Amino acid sequence: MKSFEYIRATTVGEAVSAAAEPGAAYLAAGTNLLDLMKGGVAQPNRLVDITHLPGLDRIEDQPDGSVRIGALVRNAELAHNRNFARRFPAVAEALLSGASAQLRNAATVGGNLLQRTRCAYFYDPASTCNKRNPGAGCDALGGDNRLHAILGWSAKCIATHPSDFCVALAALDAVVEIESRAGRREIPLEAFYRLPGDRPDRETVLEPGEMIVAVRLPAAAALFAAHARYLKVRDRTSYAFAIVSAAAALRVEQGVIAEARIAMGGVALTPWRAREAEQTLTGARPDTGLFQRAAKAALTDARPSGDNAFKIELARRVVARALALAAAGTPERTPALPASPFAAASGVLTDA
Repeated sequence: MKSFEYIRATTVGEAVSAAAEPGAAYLAAGTNLLDLMKGGVAQPNRLVDITHLPGLDRIEDQPDGSVRIGALVRNAELAHNRNFARRFPAVAEALLSGASAQLRNAATVGGNLLQRTRCAYFYDPASTCNKRNPGAGCDALGGDNRLHAILGWSAKCIATHPSDFCVALAALDAVVEIESRAGRREIPLEAFYRLPGDRPDRETVLEPGEMIVAVRLPAAAALFAAHARYLKVRDRTSYAFAIVSAAAALRVEQGVIAEARIAMGGVALTPWRAREAEQTLTGARPDTGLFQRAAKAALTDARPSGDNAFKIELARRVVARALALAAAGTPERTPALPASPFAAASGVLTDA
């Protein structure tokens, strides 16, 4: 591991100033960053420790009905917060499907948004990767790319975004609060991430030194609480990233879908919002045929980036299944383990 300067910030302003220096990185739980440093993938000159900053570890109801989640709130704390889980069940479900219980106890909300792709070629310094070294090439294009992108990819990068949490946030129009030396700004989470294009090394809209201080869910997101689910399909039922996942949220009035939200994970370098599919659902009565049509619309622009054409059909089925689960109604959360691996793949809420 490369030697680095360590700074423990005591205020947000101090942290932002320290991190504005070239080669600086923020350190919270470090569940992703430290792995990257040990492998020589990330080599910061300076680590700015923000774990002791006051006020960033709170879950706060706002006067307008929104909920503000500080960047240092732990994933497990948020998922198990009864009031939050009742209002935003798909977000809690997404959090509980990620990583392991030990990691969820450590990982932070802000860190979750900034975790890096799990593409094996990105993690291997011996491989060419445009994310690590712009212009070097992409070994994933001709390599083991079964789990890579089917939407929004480019000839420069076919990696996918690893977060479960962010998929549910994208479906519910979450907003990211960002602090810099110029002040505070807000940006919708859907616009926070960049598609690879010609610069896959630029993953977000963050400028040097900018820090996520909070994520906010609007009051309108709670209107979906009765019909909101997150479904994740993975190679194993614990401690695995999604092959494909989907967050589905419906607002049903008198048996008709008044509004729908769909986002997918494991399909692109960003959490992918399926707006065309949402329009397909609006104003219709929920049924299997409708969900299948919406799922088809969600994958209209999908194309394989390698040996992963199967993901297109899998994604259609996951979206349709997530919509069916959402339409059936949000069940009460339970920390019990599923009876079988199939139960977890079918969207049963778990704390595995």
